[in-house]
Amino acid sequence: MEKEIWFAAGCFWGAQKFFKLVDGVLRTEVGFVNGFVDNPTYEQVYKDDTGYAECVHIVYDSSRVSLAKLAGLFLKIIDPLSLNKQGEDEGTRYRTGAYYKDEEDLPVLKGVFASVTAELGVSGLPVELGPVEKFYTADEYHQDYLDKNPGGYCHLSPEIFTLAK
Repeated sequence: MEKEIWFAAGCFWGAQKFFKLVDGVLRTEVGFVNGFVDNPTYEQVYKDDTGYAECVHIVYDSSRVSLAKLAGLFLKIIDPLSLNKQGEDEGTRYRTGAYYKDEEDLPVLKGVFASVTAELGVSGLPVELGPVEKFYTADEYHQDYLDKNPGGYCHLSPEIFTLAK
């Protein structure tokens, strides 16, 4: 069954490349989630005043990969204790978050977040968790950017990509 999830993991280029490697992920696209401007451009979002976060929209086959596994991988590729910063990327556009469309996904996501919180021994994570309210696809230039530009910038370490397989 096809399902959807949106993950904001800092810069969206590396997150897209990572999740494309996960068996059961059918399609990905990068874009902007949960801001307040209609049809934002990358340049607008980059100014950090639209409320949007860079994210990867993932369509997956739930009979091949679970939401719990995807959410667990998401929390492994980010620094779940960092607010508005991943790697060298700083600003609210680089905040982290998991955004769902189906309410039935919320208990699964809460469970994964609770496990990571307990594992880290903290009282909570500065990672957003909520419904996807708005999503706009980024320009074609940003889609599959690291495939088109193998030497392109990515805040994720090359070793992290082995987790996806």
